[in-house]
Amino acid sequence: MKTMKRAVITGVKQAGLVEVPIPQPKEDWVLVKVHAIPLCTEYKGWLGGWQYSGHEAAGEVVAVAQPGKVKVGDRVVVMPGSPCGKCSYCLEGEYIHCEHMVNTTQFTGIEYGADTHVQYLLKQDWLLLPILDGISYERASLACCGLGPTFGAMENMNVTAFDTVLITGGGPVGLGGVVNGKYRGARVISVEGIPYRQEKARELGADLVLDPGDPEIRSKIRDFTDGLGVDACLETSGRVEAQRLCIDVVRCKGQISIIGECDDDLAVKASPDFIRKGIIVRGQWHYNLNGGVRIMQVINRSPATEKLITHVMPMSQIQQALELCASHQCAKVILQPWAV
Repeated sequence: MKTMKRAVITGVKQAGLVEVPIPQPKEDWVLVKVHAIPLCTEYKGWLGGWQYSGHEAAGEVVAVAQPGKVKVGDRVVVMPGSPCGKCSYCLEGEYIHCEHMVNTTQFTGIEYGADTHVQYLLKQDWLLLPILDGISYERASLACCGLGPTFGAMENMNVTAFDTVLITGGGPVGLGGVVNGKYRGARVISVEGIPYRQEKARELGADLVLDPGDPEIRSKIRDFTDGLGVDACLETSGRVEAQRLCIDVVRCKGQISIIGECDDDLAVKASPDFIRKGIIVRGQWHYNLNGGVRIMQVINRSPATEKLITHVMPMSQIQQALELCASHQCAKVILQPWAV
């Protein structure tokens, strides 16, 4: 039986590679040889010693079980999740909200059926986004979490060059928001406390960078927007303080997209916070699958996408890569599963 390498958590703050069987294509699930693996929040599992599966990748289709939407040799970005492909959410492109996710372990017969931190993976053919010619696997992989959540938020909020956008959180997702906002011509305010990421936000084009601990942050945002408040907010930090800031500084009739995962309670009052301001607040996870062509255009046309990638490392250095992510001294870190 042919085997491949898989990155796994082996203990608290410990990671390494193991050998596992290469899965086989089945029905409309095709085999993808992975060439780029962006890291996201997996470092949190590494810190706690619990296993993760990964959810981002880009690679090449190398085997199919039946004729379908892709063919051997196609270069593709792997979309996250394992949705059913049949419900109303899937059919309208909102597959990320599918309520009938496929049990990948049961379907594929392997415990790592949904894992992307591998040299080969299985994925439904309709969840593979074509990569434009001339775009590297590394840059194309930003169509997952590097650019995806904030792209989806700005699509829903119809952000244009007439808008001022506030982005709270300067991790890889928030920095991707700077790239998306500047591509659309908007003015961008970045709120981040880590100096490395403050400087990266400026490098990517942020017009104003503020520290969340600044006691004058609300007045500075008001001054920057001629007293009106920002048109749109993207909350990527997962902190209730940032959620509260967005509610406070968004203009009347403005919009807020909550992207950062958070289980803490947020104190709000319906009348002053929502009704009288007339704002729209929505949860944002990913983007509609029909936006795939547009996000690939951002990657192809914006030179800032290259700068969003700060580290490219062999998958054999998974330990060092997770240490780097946990240090927050990086933007998007990408693993190459075939590099030595």
